[in-house]
Amino acid sequence: MGVEAQSSPADADASDIVADLVARGRDAMSEISDYSQEEVDELVQAVGWAVYEEDRAVHLSEIAVEESDLGKVEDKIQKKRRKILGVLHDTLGEQSVGVIDVDEERGLVDIAKPVGVVGAVVPSTHPGTTPTALAMMALKGRNAIILSPSPRGEEVCELVVEYIHNELEKVGAPKDLVQMVPRPASKSKAYELMEQVDLLQVTGSSANVEQGQKCGTPNYCVGEGNAVALVDDTADIETVAERIHKSKTVDHATSCSADNNAAIVEEVYDDLIEALQDEGGYLCNETERQKIRDTLFPEGHGSLDTDLVAKPAEVLAEAADLENEAAHEANFFITEGTGIGPEYPLSGEKLAVVLNVFEVADIDEAIEVTNDVLAFEGAGHSCGIHTEDDDVVRKVGNEVDVARVIVNQPHAFANGGWYKNGLPNTLSEGGGTWAGNQFDWNVNYEHFIQTTTIARPLDGAEPYSEELFGSYVEEHV
Repeated sequence: MGVEAQSSPADADASDIVADLVARGRDAMSEISDYSQEEVDELVQAVGWAVYEEDRAVHLSEIAVEESDLGKVEDKIQKKRRKILGVLHDTLGEQSVGVIDVDEERGLVDIAKPVGVVGAVVPSTHPGTTPTALAMMALKGRNAIILSPSPRGEEVCELVVEYIHNELEKVGAPKDLVQMVPRPASKSKAYELMEQVDLLQVTGSSANVEQGQKCGTPNYCVGEGNAVALVDDTADIETVAERIHKSKTVDHATSCSADNNAAIVEEVYDDLIEALQDEGGYLCNETERQKIRDTLFPEGHGSLDTDLVAKPAEVLAEAADLENEAAHEANFFITEGTGIGPEYPLSGEKLAVVLNVFEVADIDEAIEVTNDVLAFEGAGHSCGIHTEDDDVVRKVGNEVDVARVIVNQPHAFANGGWYKNGLPNTLSEGGGTWAGNQFDWNVNYEHFIQTTTIARPLDGAEPYSEELFGSYVEEHV
């Protein structure tokens, strides 16, 4: 889920603007159609370095917070550099040009080809990191990419493109491999982009994702997050508290993978609440919980106050008129869940430093609560499990319908891939058909290549019906 500002009125010439960008993208692709794998990998390095370089990473992060009024400069710097390194680690040396797979036994050869001009609608929550990562992935497949930023992120996106153009020039590559829909950002331009490109990737507001999924263009649109952390009685409580604190507060909770809810078994509930308080969490009483609810959601579910999204805890404490001085010194807030669904908006995605917690009898009830929360918001996206019992991990994997189960890790760091797990590094996570998405993996460079398969004849014998139907016929016919 992203946060979008009011767009400008419809542009009468949006179609022509986008058509020109797409045409230029196709011309740029033709110029690199014969690039070797080494030349393609150099393109990826160039795009990554454009934003990874420390001074530029700092400047972009400062502008991002100033322009969007979302998140924390220091965390945005680290996220840019961490994700760029992660994407490079995932892509460099991997085949995306020419023959990428040979199966001698089956007589098959796969040849990689571009998917075409990619359109990417990017959110205001990560206006610098998301465009950079997607551009690296797209160019790995010898595609061009056109970025459509949020109105609250267009200055940052424009700078990103400028920096990338400077680096592409150094390696002699056409700058139109990476373009941006010109300012001012608007829905009409974004929707035209969705219609005209060959492949679409949308990360951001639910309205944009919905539009992307119904525009008719092949797409990798992603569902909303609302991560739930399950905690059983075998977990190391102090370590769990550290993980949740880190995940909940990084970049003031801009990540769709930040813990929004926790289902904690009763044996360790009090201990974990105490440990979370030791980490800087403030446990709200009933009156304070209601104040936070009414402040974040003044008109109930669906009315999230975007002026309070991704802000420090002290800003929310002031806005909610919390009287206890300790609340104004907290790192995040802990609210005890009283229900799940539209009547209880704190059980949904908040993009705020608020952790909603449920005390449950056992892991079975924790799973039930998790499924109920995700059915309300965040279907298919992810959940976390903190446990030392492998059987519990497998049980959660079997009984919770999500694309990713994150085991004993800070969710906001781990869910999009990092150096401590094997998931591809990304800022866009598919939620499968549970989320209305057509894929259930982390968006990565493999999503931006397609293959021609050469199938040679084999010396195999034609299968016999007796062999294939034998056991069934013997028992049932």
